[in-house]
Amino acid sequence: MQEISALMQGFAVVLTPTNIGVMFIGIILGVLIGVLPGLGGANGVAILLPLTFTMSPTTAIVMLSCIYWGALFGGAITSVLFNIPGEPWSVATTFDGYPMAQNGHAGQALTAAFTSSFIGAFVAVLMITFLAPMVAKFALKFGAPEFFAVYLLTFCSFVGMGKGSPFKVLVSMALGFALAAVGMDTVTGQLRLTFGLPDLMRGFDFLIAVIGLFGIGEILLSMEEGLNFSGKSAKINAKVVWETWKKLPRYWATSIRSSLVGIWMGITPGGATPASFMSYGLAKKMSKNGDNFGKGEMEGVIAPETAAHAAGTSALLPMLALGIPGSPTAAVLLGGLLIWGLQPGPLLFVEQKDFVWGLIASMYLGNLVGLIVVLSTVPLFASILRIPFSIIAPLIIVICAIGAYTVHSAMLDVWLMLAFGVIGYVFKKLDYPLAPMVLALVLGDKAEDSFRQAMLISQGEVSIMWANPLVGTITTLALLMLFWPLISRLIGVVRKAKPKAAFPEQQPVD
Repeated sequence: MQEISALMQGFAVVLTPTNIGVMFIGIILGVLIGVLPGLGGANGVAILLPLTFTMSPTTAIVMLSCIYWGALFGGAITSVLFNIPGEPWSVATTFDGYPMAQNGHAGQALTAAFTSSFIGAFVAVLMITFLAPMVAKFALKFGAPEFFAVYLLTFCSFVGMGKGSPFKVLVSMALGFALAAVGMDTVTGQLRLTFGLPDLMRGFDFLIAVIGLFGIGEILLSMEEGLNFSGKSAKINAKVVWETWKKLPRYWATSIRSSLVGIWMGITPGGATPASFMSYGLAKKMSKNGDNFGKGEMEGVIAPETAAHAAGTSALLPMLALGIPGSPTAAVLLGGLLIWGLQPGPLLFVEQKDFVWGLIASMYLGNLVGLIVVLSTVPLFASILRIPFSIIAPLIIVICAIGAYTVHSAMLDVWLMLAFGVIGYVFKKLDYPLAPMVLALVLGDKAEDSFRQAMLISQGEVSIMWANPLVGTITTLALLMLFWPLISRLIGVVRKAKPKAAFPEQQPVD
């Protein structure tokens, strides 16, 4: 009851005309940031942070958090329409969202993505409201071994839950690990695989790789198929939105499971990107229509979007309760709190009660406003598909090039984007999965750092991965996922083997 009473006070703080207007402005700016590939929620919030210096802390954090929600929503738009992830966590959405759009169901895909995003964020905000003290204590248990175990589980789940060849998954993932190793070693400071090029010291940026692999790769594939000069059908109206909403309740189990995965990965903090991949893999493994994933299955859109928003929202909990940002955007928001003279941590809930509960109330309202804004603009975004591909393809290439260039303001990134586009084209032609390579490129360096830190702590003893029940359980589950294809094959062989009769059958006597 104390939490409910404090939340009501938070709504009283937030429900002012100024704050509501700021919510709409923040959501619209965030959607635009999410749509532009290469910009990212953290960069967008950082760029717009100076706009809030003249505002009160409550109004400022409302605007910045709404920019965050808008970026989370906007990342799905280009993923579904053009197979270009606007945000890193939207990569998994492309796997089924883009095929749905190509099959004439762009409105359904966008509606499912936006609604699932709202549900994931809503569940996460409920958790923040009622379970903040308990969850904050749990987050403190995570050290280097636990982080590596979580990353290992994410990698192994792709091998164990994939429907394709485990060998191709491992090859794709190995290439991703190799690309992630390029640059400066964060532990020793040595350069690795830079070949004397100073620009490679920072390594391969994930956003540049994603823009090339998915955006340019898809365009090359379309060019080979002959450039379809007619636009796609994109009839979107309120009826399509309502029909999609009627289908969503049948996927309630996927939504709950994805929300829990997202909350866990957001608090620990694993991040929205691995949460979306892990939820997609779990949905593919447990769904009755798992074989249809990748061909335009709505469940394949619901799972990653729900998990990404749950992770992105729950990442604010350790930032508020412990002063530990759970995501890059949360780190920028943490900087904003410090600029306004607020010290995140357990005392923040006592000393700045109105601010904290006003922020939590704005999470409820901001996500609701975000859902209204993006759903009302679904027809506008989906109508882009009516433009002939021969016109929009060059525009996509230009947008991709601008997005790649703005990451580091380096022309080399544009050439790297084109190189990754060729790799994406070759992978699709040879039927190699792109997702494992992208996942390894994103998390490879983080997993390596966590593993090396764990080995330094244990002085080289791998047994630290089973040092306590938490890390031991996660590591064991990861190894089970890794060898699951072999285990399932052995189980199938045993089932097929018929036991021989103990005694020969007696012949009937004439």
